[in-house]
Amino acid sequence: MRVLIVTAGSWGDVAPYTGLGRRLGAAGHEVSLATHARFEAAVTAQGLGFRLLPLDPRAELASPAGQGLARAGGGPAEVVRAVRMFRRFIPPLAAGMADAVRAGTDVLLASPLAEPLCVPLAEAYGMPCIGAHLQPLAPTRAFAPPVAGTRSFGPYGNRLAARAVLTGMDLMFAPSAAALRRELGLPARRTGPALSPARTVHHGFSPYVVPRPADWPPGHRVGGYWWPERPPGWRPEPRLLDFLAAGPPPVFAGFGSFVAGSGADAERLGGLVAAALRKAGVRGIVQSGWSGLRAEGDDLITVGEVPHDWLFPRTAAVIHHAGAGTTAAGLRAGVPAVPVPVQLDQHFWAARLTALGVAPGALRYQRLTVDRLATAVRAAVTEPALRTRARRVAAELAREDGAAPLLADLAALG
Repeated sequence: MRVLIVTAGSWGDVAPYTGLGRRLGAAGHEVSLATHARFEAAVTAQGLGFRLLPLDPRAELASPAGQGLARAGGGPAEVVRAVRMFRRFIPPLAAGMADAVRAGTDVLLASPLAEPLCVPLAEAYGMPCIGAHLQPLAPTRAFAPPVAGTRSFGPYGNRLAARAVLTGMDLMFAPSAAALRRELGLPARRTGPALSPARTVHHGFSPYVVPRPADWPPGHRVGGYWWPERPPGWRPEPRLLDFLAAGPPPVFAGFGSFVAGSGADAERLGGLVAAALRKAGVRGIVQSGWSGLRAEGDDLITVGEVPHDWLFPRTAAVIHHAGAGTTAAGLRAGVPAVPVPVQLDQHFWAARLTALGVAPGALRYQRLTVDRLATAVRAAVTEPALRTRARRVAAELAREDGAAPLLADLAALG
């Protein structure tokens, strides 16, 4: 069966789908992934087909709108800024997704930002469209929507808040979805797919980390993480190997696809991280990421892209922005975390790390200081209970097969 996975966003919004694609391909499916040109080499290196979606996510995050989102710091103001930012590039994404589907496929797997546009495409071409989500977005009494911060609004308030977020998403996509339906010759539709309880949605995270809410629709399944694989032929640089061998396990620090507002902002963040690691008395590995962070010294080294599944188990703890993928990689490695969420669902995942007992608490990026970070790092590397619980979570994740439920559904489609 020809399977097309459609996703837009940063590398964290793409990497898990490359792992899922590899599993589907190993089961005999012909898998392609539609996403941005920036990720083409990483996608094709995994033996997957590539179809182009427009826009450069890094450039968008570096734009004034993207920087405004980073400064918002969570809550309703952040959601409003996100809607304003995303609304601008939905029309070109709609055109790119239509071209990707027209290139041929039998079934669509759609990320949340692709689903509202993939649904009419699937309807027009007579194929299934299955949701493939990395975050728990469906309304539930169990917790507030991930983009709303960490505060619970109570059982009924949580459901209402989630429905409000999904309604906002539908309204955001409505003009482009309506135009696409007209172009495809489909009848007008008032309610967007995000509010339909009949949707089949698979979630690429662990039920141990986020238990499946009892009030979710039956078609919403949680099977486990979709782990990305290392680039074929990847080898660690000798400089990194030498650093790891020269002393005790270091602390990793990286902010992934977060883009600092300017070179000065990146220099300031790199300096803050370096000072905190030194104050905590630990060795450190700083990943440059999309901000271009840099910190060097006798006990500090800066690296580029290094597979997390290789590096994290060799560390004493990981400082990160609490993106869904990096959160998962840290849990898989069985090491304590120091989450520093910046925006959107990162606050949700940071709170999950704290609730699981593998982090001393979350540090909001907008209020980050040397003292606060150093204190959290010291706790992460010295409190035995954090490492014990981290290893327990890793053992639970090792027993899961996140792709199995989706593979079963595809087999049923024939």
